[in-house]
Amino acid sequence: MLKKKSIYRRPIVILGSLVLLMLLNLLVVNNPMFATKVSDLTGKTEQVSEMTPEESNAQLAEMADAIVAEKTAELGQQIENLNQRVTTLESKNAKHHVAAKEEVKEMSTKDRLKEGLRNFWLLTGFRNCKLGNIIMILVGILFIFLAIRFEFEPMLLIPIGTGIIVGNIPFFQGTGITFADAMANLQGMIDAGTLNFDLDTAKAMLVAVFGDNPGDKHLVLSDALKSVEHLNMADYGLTNHDIEGVKGFMTSIFQSGELNLQTGLYQKGSVLNYLYFGVTSGVYPPLIFLGIGAMTDFSSLIANPKLMILGAAAQLGVFLTFIGALYLGFNLREAGAIGIIGGADGPTAIFLSSRLANGMNGTRNLIGPIAIAAYSYMALVPVIQPPIIRLLTSKKERMIKMAAPRMVNKTEKIMFPIVGLILTTFISPTALPLLGMLFFGNIIKESGVVKRLQNTASNPLIDIVTIVLGLTVGASTQASVFLTSSSIKIFALGAASFCVATAGGLLGAKLMNLFLKEKINPMIGAAGVSAVPDSARVVEVEGQKYDPSNHLLMHAMAPNVSGVIGSAVAAGVMMSFLMM
Repeated sequence: MLKKKSIYRRPIVILGSLVLLMLLNLLVVNNPMFATKVSDLTGKTEQVSEMTPEESNAQLAEMADAIVAEKTAELGQQIENLNQRVTTLESKNAKHHVAAKEEVKEMSTKDRLKEGLRNFWLLTGFRNCKLGNIIMILVGILFIFLAIRFEFEPMLLIPIGTGIIVGNIPFFQGTGITFADAMANLQGMIDAGTLNFDLDTAKAMLVAVFGDNPGDKHLVLSDALKSVEHLNMADYGLTNHDIEGVKGFMTSIFQSGELNLQTGLYQKGSVLNYLYFGVTSGVYPPLIFLGIGAMTDFSSLIANPKLMILGAAAQLGVFLTFIGALYLGFNLREAGAIGIIGGADGPTAIFLSSRLANGMNGTRNLIGPIAIAAYSYMALVPVIQPPIIRLLTSKKERMIKMAAPRMVNKTEKIMFPIVGLILTTFISPTALPLLGMLFFGNIIKESGVVKRLQNTASNPLIDIVTIVLGLTVGASTQASVFLTSSSIKIFALGAASFCVATAGGLLGAKLMNLFLKEKINPMIGAAGVSAVPDSARVVEVEGQKYDPSNHLLMHAMAPNVSGVIGSAVAAGVMMSFLMM
């Protein structure tokens, strides 16, 4: 119920409402489009009203399907347009990406080509070659020439000569470090607490290694270690036994400037380094002795055992060279290793130097120079010995004929290596690796029941070991390691010791003749060195020069094989004195 003062009772409101309705009628109802729509709707309503319920539902479903189809088509068209736009955009982006990639690739290829060429030049031998490399390569060529042209121990000189060339092919060792870098690394060792020397001593050694006015000079580890070889340890309050500690210090300082290409013999992980292990560990020499024992006939020595004295007399060169090495400044161990060169026995020299002068216990690593010196003089036996023989013997002595040695039975041949093994190793147990293998090989030979073992030891085995030994010993002569004053001294001492050993055998034979009714040809004393069988052949050739009917080969083999035993015993004696 309306109240008395309701808004609907106000005349002005009522009139306003009527006017609004009239305006709406004019705008909507009288609009043609509205009329058409209303007419259509009315017609459809009439049609629907005339339809049955089933027809009405079908019509509605059809209309709904039409509307859905129309909307779906519109939506599909929109999606298609959107896909076209995305495809166009992706195509543009792809083209842009390919263009950018090609540009980057082109720039990267140029830069990489430049870098590759720079690295190639950096690693070539032409860029890293030094005078020392050329000198050693020429020495290697000389060794090969002597082996081929004059047949001076070709089985030794060809592998060694080739090894010298291989070992001196120049390669990139690293960028090295400057003196400032070295001092920074030294400070790092101090901070880490790993410096084993007094700080002032360490600085003084670095200054000595870099030399005066180092500036921006770069130094690699091998050059630093070579410089250490020339330092006088006493100047720094150290002894020769501290040299390995100094080398370790330098290795810690300089290792940041090294690059291990696994090429050089002294670079860990290289093939040559693995093969060289047989030299440094003393593996190859006993195997060589095994082959020598399997090839050697001790009959001449068994038939005339007094000729063993000549093999012992030839060892005079070993002990005189030992004294000379001490005089030239080598320590006891180094001098002992150098002295064995006088025995003219390469495997024994390598074995002893691997024990005494292997870069440990205050010694320098002299294996390479000692081995090269020993094998060089072994190869030069036909050149060195004849002048000494002619100098120390008269023509009458050289023409002395010796009666043919007696026949030796099989029992004696079998008993000799057994007795020799026990006797010599009881005297010098430290020589067991050499003497044990030597007599073992001879037992194999003389037993006559293991032909396959004899053939293996005397042919394939010794040939393989000789190849590897010669190649690695030659490769150990890298110029940066080999061309030192120590090497020159060793070669000079080696030549002197070989001459003294030859003279010792000759003089020993002449001394024996003072007490013998049946004289011996003193030339066979020259075969007392253990260069088997070259030294015995030299005696044979020299004897036939003065009397073609004088055959001294079998007689010379007695002191020759005793020289092999004598040099091994001498090496054992050296180790007994110097290793403790």
